[in-house]
Amino acid sequence: MGSVNKVILVGNLGRDGELRYTPGGQPVTTCSLATTETWNDKGGQKQEKTEWHRVIIWGKTAESLTEYLTKGKQIYVEGRLQTRTWEKDGTKHYSTEVKADRVVLLSSGGNGRRDRDDSHDGRDPRDARPAGAGAEAATPPPGTDFDDDIPF
Repeated sequence: MGSVNKVILVGNLGRDGELRYTPGGQPVTTCSLATTETWNDKGGQKQEKTEWHRVIIWGKTAESLTEYLTKGKQIYVEGRLQTRTWEKDGTKHYSTEVKADRVVLLSSGGNGRRDRDDSHDGRDPRDARPAGAGAEAATPPPGTDFDDDIPF
């Protein structure tokens, strides 16, 4: 039997999306997405836990979406988990990220630049196209280093 690596998140952006380019010229946008779970404990007190997710968007979609990915905006993300490792100063580091295949803007939120709910390309959110329209846009080039200390 095969396996499935699928993530669906709805949450609020913790900061504005950041567009950068790989040394090969590939656009990539990163953003932080918060999802919050609330429940009542045994004593009836409301409890809350927030998880932070690093979302990575590649290709033309990264370029076209970045200006709309503003702090506080609610978004829907479909993608897959990807863990990368790197070594710095003799210490091994790990980062698990959501590699976005589809992103839909759900609210103007924060200081949003749109007045209505919409998908990134102006179509109805239910018809939003995948974030990486083509394998080359959704997949980073081989050997791409994601260390945030390296500017690209």
